[in-house]
Amino acid sequence: MKKGYFAGGCFWGVEHYLQKIPGVISVVSGYMGGEEENPTYEQVKAHLTGHAETVEVEYDENLTDYETIARMFFEIHDPTQVGHQGIDYGPQYRSEVFYLDDEQREIVERLIAILVEKGYNVATKVTPASTFWRAEEYHQDYFEHNEGEPDCHFYTPRF
Repeated sequence: MKKGYFAGGCFWGVEHYLQKIPGVISVVSGYMGGEEENPTYEQVKAHLTGHAETVEVEYDENLTDYETIARMFFEIHDPTQVGHQGIDYGPQYRSEVFYLDDEQREIVERLIAILVEKGYNVATKVTPASTFWRAEEYHQDYFEHNEGEPDCHFYTPRF
């Protein structure tokens, strides 16, 4: 199994869409990119930690690949927005990919170059992964436990 880390606004919507990809084993909501150890949702929401709402994607590399997941990530949020994503405002909703190795970094940078060539002013940060902190249980599989579809994320073909 392989992993990837993606921040693209509210983690509920990112989780909802990425777990639909065949070959994705699990998607966990959490926090990455900040200074505080064991951050809570309340601390992150109050901008006290520097973390982004992030999902950890675990996938079977025999059934899907990192590029497929990264492409979907860029199509389920607006990578041109800074400091917010849709209706959600704050630095915790920034667009950021946390890479684990050079291969992941190169894939994301290539996808961003494609989007820029298509005219998108991509604001997505590309950052080495740091400690991933699992979010509180009520954030996990949010839309599976609560009726409705995400109003924070929409699929938009970009590639």
